[in-house]
Amino acid sequence: MMTLKKCLIANRGEIAVRIVRACREIGIETVAVCSDVDSSAHHTRLADQVYRLADGTPRQYLNPDALIQAAQETGCDCVHPG
Repeated sequence: MMTLKKCLIANRGEIAVRIVRACREIGIETVAVCSDVDSSAHHTRLADQVYRLADGTPRQYLNPDALIQAAQETGCDCVHPG
C-alpha cells in the first residue's frame, strides 16, 4: 500500500486553506502553487512549500502541464485539484 507524503494543491483561496489543514491533520506535506498576485496569500503562508507558477499569472492555475511540472519538481506524489 502506498502512503502519500506530499500533495500539490492546485487551487487557491479558502479551498486551498482547507486542503492544507486537512493534509496537515493526516501528516501529508503540502505544496501551494501561486501566481505573482497570490504570492503572499493565506494558503501560501500555511503550506509547507510554495511553488511559483511559470509565467506568474493566475491563468496558470488552469494549465495542467504547469501543474504537473510543479508536482514533479517539488517531489509530490499526488495532486489535489481543489
